Amino acid sequence: MLKIEGLHYTYEDGTPALNGIDLEIGQGDFVAVLGSNGSGKSTLIRHLNGLYKPSLGRVLFQGKPLGDVEEAEIFSKIGIVFQDPDDQLFASTVEEDVAFGPTNMGLPPEEIKERVHQALHMVNMQDFARKSVHALSHGQKKRICIAGILAMQPEIIVLDEPTAGLDPMGVHLLMHLLEDLNREKGITMIMATHVVDLVPLFMSRIAILSRGEVLRYGAPDEVFGDSEMLQKAKLHLPLIAELMHILKTRDNVKLHHVPLTVGEARREILRLLTVEDVKQRV
Repeated sequence: MLKIEGLHYTYEDGTPALNGIDLEIGQGDFVAVLGSNGSGKSTLIRHLNGLYKPSLGRVLFQGKPLGDVEEAEIFSKIGIVFQDPDDQLFASTVEEDVAFGPTNMGLPPEEIKERVHQALHMVNMQDFARKSVHALSHGQKKRICIAGILAMQPEIIVLDEPTAGLDPMGVHLLMHLLEDLNREKGITMIMATHVVDLVPLFMSRIAILSRGEVLRYGAPDEVFGDSEMLQKAKLHLPLIAELMHILKTRDNVKLHHVPLTVGEARREILRLLTVEDVKQRV
C-alpha cells in the first residue's frame, strides 16, 4: 500500500532528519517504527500522508506518488493520529469533532451522522457524543482522535507515540483497540514508538530507525535476533526476551529460541521443565 523510496528530509535550519529511507508496507500490516528519541520516527510518519514534503525521494500510495494524488483522497485514506490529542481536537463537542472529516468530504448529513455513530461505537465512546472535548481524560481524547479518523473510513492509520501519557490500563485498552481495527477491519497500522515491549505483542513488522536510517526491517523474531543492531540503535530487547537471552548466553540454558512474549517464554520454560523431569526419571 505504501512504498518509500530513497526518502531524505532536511529541516530549514539545515539539520538532516531522514537519510535515505526505503520501506514497503503491505495491506493489513501492523508496522512498528521503532527508535530512540531523535531517530527520525515522527519526521518519517509525517511524510506518509504528505504533511511533510521530501527533500529527496518519494512516497507512493497504491503505486502513485503522493504528489500525484488529490489531497482530499490522501487525507481520507491515510489518517494520522498525533502524539498530543490536543493538537488534533478543536471542536466543542465529541460528535462535532468526529464529524469534521466526513463533513469536509462533502458527504450528506445522514451519512455523516451514521459515520460518527459507527466510529464512536468502534472506539467504545458512544456515550460521550454530546460531551465537551475538554472534559475528557487523556486516554479518552486519544480514542476520539482515532474515531475522527475512522469516520473517514481510512485504509491506513498512522500513529505517533499513541501510548505516551497513558497509564498501564490505558495502554492495554488502546493497543487492543488498534489490534482489533487491524485484524477485524483490515486497516493497515503504522505506529511510531520507542516502547519495545509492545512490539512483539501486537506488531507484525518492525522498522528500526537510527539517525534517519533504517537499520533493519522485518518480522519481530528476525529483528530482535540482531542484538548488535539494537545496541547501535540504542534500544534493548523486550524485557521477557532480555531475561531469556541472559539465561541462554550466561547460564547456558538450552533454549530452542529466545521467546519475545510471556506466552512464548511460558511454553519454552514448560518444555525445559518437562525435559529435566524426564532426565531425573531416567
